[in-house]
Amino acid sequence: MKRKTGFFFQLLLACGLMPFLGLSQNQKAAPPPAKNILITNVQIFDGKNEQLTNGNILISNNLITKVSSNPIVVDNSDNTTIIDGKGKLAMPGLIDAHAHVTTEIVPLQIALTADASYIQILATKAAEAEIMRGFTTIRDVSGPTFGLKRAIDEGIVAGPRIYPSGSGIGQTSGHSDFRATTDIPVSPTSPPTYMERNGFSMVADGADQVLLRTRELLKQGASQIKLMAGGGVVSNFDPLDVTQYTEPEIKAAVDAATNWGTYVTVHAYTPNAIQSAIRAGVKCIEHGQLADEATAKIMAEKGIWWSLQPFLDDEDAIPIPEGTPNRKKQLEMVAGTDNAYKLAKKYNIKTAFGTDCLFDRKLSTRQGAQLAKLVRWYTPFEVLKMATSTNATLLAMSGKRNPYPNGKLGVIEEGAYADIILVDGNPIQNIKLIEDPEKNFLLIMKNGKIYKNQIQK
Repeated sequence: MKRKTGFFFQLLLACGLMPFLGLSQNQKAAPPPAKNILITNVQIFDGKNEQLTNGNILISNNLITKVSSNPIVVDNSDNTTIIDGKGKLAMPGLIDAHAHVTTEIVPLQIALTADASYIQILATKAAEAEIMRGFTTIRDVSGPTFGLKRAIDEGIVAGPRIYPSGSGIGQTSGHSDFRATTDIPVSPTSPPTYMERNGFSMVADGADQVLLRTRELLKQGASQIKLMAGGGVVSNFDPLDVTQYTEPEIKAAVDAATNWGTYVTVHAYTPNAIQSAIRAGVKCIEHGQLADEATAKIMAEKGIWWSLQPFLDDEDAIPIPEGTPNRKKQLEMVAGTDNAYKLAKKYNIKTAFGTDCLFDRKLSTRQGAQLAKLVRWYTPFEVLKMATSTNATLLAMSGKRNPYPNGKLGVIEEGAYADIILVDGNPIQNIKLIEDPEKNFLLIMKNGKIYKNQIQK
């Protein structure tokens, strides 16, 4: 039986172009040779165990293929690049589980009014800066990141892997509603707002609207869904104590996400907001600084993730004018941070690290410093484990919606993505090293590609 020829090859044959490709009709292009990198003579923090091991790491293309305490012999014909680690510490790339890359360096008023292309250009710069701080993966939990993620994945721009939520979904008068009071009442024929058109946030009321918006985000490529289940700090029209969305509304998003094999996470601070979301099937709570002991017990019993941020009234607090209602909300919220971490530890709740950097260029540069701040509640080892293998476990909850399913994250082991930092010093002994990545991170690699290399200087 005569073999059918694909349309593309028929076209090439008809145009006489096959010889120019160096291909016969039955030939396929050979895959490019593997790009191998061998890092030798390093102390390895694998992301899971406190005990360091001395060893060597072999990388083929974008994956770690061998980790050994014995010398790894490579064939010179493989054209392997060899990097002498000089006894420095190798650790997995860091993961920020609560990021907003499109708005982390943009003041709120600019985010609300500037041309969307300008904001995306700033987001590109923010993404480049993140990877140079050693954050090789982020979970972006509200913002227009689908295009930026694609550009990063295609190698057009530098940046971390992005697990995107797309727009955060909230109710009228909720944390995602940035409309002025003069913009209401809204009719069914009212056009989408600027923030909605450009993917920053969505307002949806009623289970049917929430279901529709959730499905739209899943179609666009959301790896998880973000809902606003309670009041916020920087939003102007929702008091901190307000519980947002009814349980049927939240459940509509949960059902849609579950059907797609992924999960819903919610912005919530108070016991009522957290417990309502959990009853509706939510699997992760963002923030939760005002949680009480009863709520913590429920989270532990249900296996709920707690994505906590070290919010304190210090140099890393989002700058809000004194005496304003939002500043009062901020002070109320940060007053609960110590208790939240104590409860998370007391009940052994699955706890993730995230920064929630928003609207401030200087604050975004403190990403590593905010991670180091966790030694207020944890040991340096526990801090580094949380920002590597633990956060990776949270990301894996996206199941088949995981945009990066071909390797492990947050660990240095065979089969993991080659996300590696070489540190000039031991952050398990001195966590402050991660506060200054420009000085102390000698090599930064993501997906087998080197973004910074000062170890060979």
